[in-house]
Amino acid sequence: MSDRKRAFEGNGDSNVSKRLKSDATPNGSSSTPALSAEVLIAQKKAEIAAKIAAMKKGASAASAAAASTPSPAPPAAGTPPSVSDDLARRVAEAKRRVAEAQSKLAVKDNPYMSMPQTGKKNRPPEPAQQGAGLKMAAHPLLLDNTPTAPQSKKDRYKPMQPKFASIKANVRNVPTPPPAPTPVIPIESKANPYASAASAAQDSGFEGAPKERVGRNFRFNPKGKYVQIANQVRQEAQLEQLKQRIAESARKAGLDTEFETLEKNIRREPPPAAEWWDAALLPNKTYEDLELGMSALNIRNANSPITIYVQHPIPIPAPGDKNKLTMKPLKLTKKEQKKMRKQRRQAELQDKRDRIRMGLIPPDAPKVRLANLMKVLTSDAVQDPTRVEARVRREVAMRRHQHEKMNAERKLTDDQRKEKVETKKAEEEKKGIYGAVFKVKTLSDPAHRFKVRKNAEQMSLTGVCIFNPAFSMVYVEGATKFLRQYKRLMLHRIAWTEAARERGGEDVEIDEGEEGEGSTSQSRAKVAVNGDNGEEGAVSLEDNQCWLIWEGQLRDRAFSNFKPKSCPTDGAAKEVLGQKLAGYWDQAKNWKPEEEELF
Repeated sequence: MSDRKRAFEGNGDSNVSKRLKSDATPNGSSSTPALSAEVLIAQKKAEIAAKIAAMKKGASAASAAAASTPSPAPPAAGTPPSVSDDLARRVAEAKRRVAEAQSKLAVKDNPYMSMPQTGKKNRPPEPAQQGAGLKMAAHPLLLDNTPTAPQSKKDRYKPMQPKFASIKANVRNVPTPPPAPTPVIPIESKANPYASAASAAQDSGFEGAPKERVGRNFRFNPKGKYVQIANQVRQEAQLEQLKQRIAESARKAGLDTEFETLEKNIRREPPPAAEWWDAALLPNKTYEDLELGMSALNIRNANSPITIYVQHPIPIPAPGDKNKLTMKPLKLTKKEQKKMRKQRRQAELQDKRDRIRMGLIPPDAPKVRLANLMKVLTSDAVQDPTRVEARVRREVAMRRHQHEKMNAERKLTDDQRKEKVETKKAEEEKKGIYGAVFKVKTLSDPAHRFKVRKNAEQMSLTGVCIFNPAFSMVYVEGATKFLRQYKRLMLHRIAWTEAARERGGEDVEIDEGEEGEGSTSQSRAKVAVNGDNGEEGAVSLEDNQCWLIWEGQLRDRAFSNFKPKSCPTDGAAKEVLGQKLAGYWDQAKNWKPEEEELF
């Protein structure tokens, strides 16, 4: 609503209405007589109908509704004029104020919009302005003679857009208007030299008029131009990065050649002289080499590409490589060893003296003994020799105790000593496994049996000792070092012709009544043997002897330990040896010494 005050109405209706309201109050006092109930009801009905008609149809509808209402009974004499006229006038005034407020708001939003076109039907046509000055008529080009399209209720109150671009930046977006009609120029103007250049050039032929100077206009960039350019550049950069990532992933996966072939599909290359799978087999990289024959191709030569595909047996290291002899240091004589020891100790002592002089280590305390007591402690020994002697004895005892303690700490325990021995045996075994076969004429003496078995166990040798009535055979296998020692034992150290010494013969007393004097001692050349067959007999050891039948290198061990076996037949002996070693029994049985072979 407008803030202006309502104009004064000089017809006196307002006074009448005020008077009616004051008369309607119960406590109001007035000189006019009170209205009847029917008149008041009729007035209220008329007001309600007028309001409804005003909201729906406007001023015309409101007046029609007021006319269609039943007229109330004529008021009594002295009553004010009709109230319906006053109500219609108020409705019209309210509409006018609403229209003014809407026009002000529209003009405020868009200054180029003219006053709202309300009530076009009832608006009288504007008189044409004629004359000079402000009352001069407008140019025909400035007048908008285009017919107005029918507007809806929504478009009726929209602000009107300007008829021309108000900003230079919007000139480019405005559609090109149709060419304006050429104004009709009177005949008198053709002879005017000050007319426009176009008309002068066409009509009068005057070409001396200056051309219109056109200045450089501002070129405004539309909104979002550079944003669009930046987005396009970003998209191109992202596309390049995507192509690089695809190319890197393809190169890692080995598909780069496929992309290259796809790019070259547009223009196919000529076929090569030789395919890549055949080029390695052809000497000149052409199929013309096939005419030379198979012998000229790279198939059965050292440079053949198929050589790597030929399966070869797995190379096994030679057994002799494990037993390579290392260069031992030169062995010195006793005199040279003493000289080297003396020089080493002198160098260590000189180094210690230099450290003491530089202050790196403290000097050693004087080593006092009973022999040099008087030389080292001259004054103290003279004053109290008993106390000095006791102190020297304590120092000597302390040094001895310290020396023994250090020796005990360095000494290995039984478990450590055994572990050290087993470690050395394992290291020797890594150099290679060797085996040997010995033939003994008779192995009936218990001492000989014990030495054969016990030495084999101590030297970590495995094998078997077979007892047979004809002869005995010993098969052993193990490290080279221990087998060499065992071979010396069997061939040199054991006296095969000597029987075992009697055990406890000197301490045992035998009654003379039961046995004779000859039973107390037996001949060393004859022993009592209790074989598996349970028979007792005397076996002579005079011509007993041991021979080495075979020795050589083996791949693996055939036995897990050393065990003696009694085999009365050849079949049992071969069964003990196994299928791989059964030939050793035949070789030992048929073997004869060189002396016997001569005869």
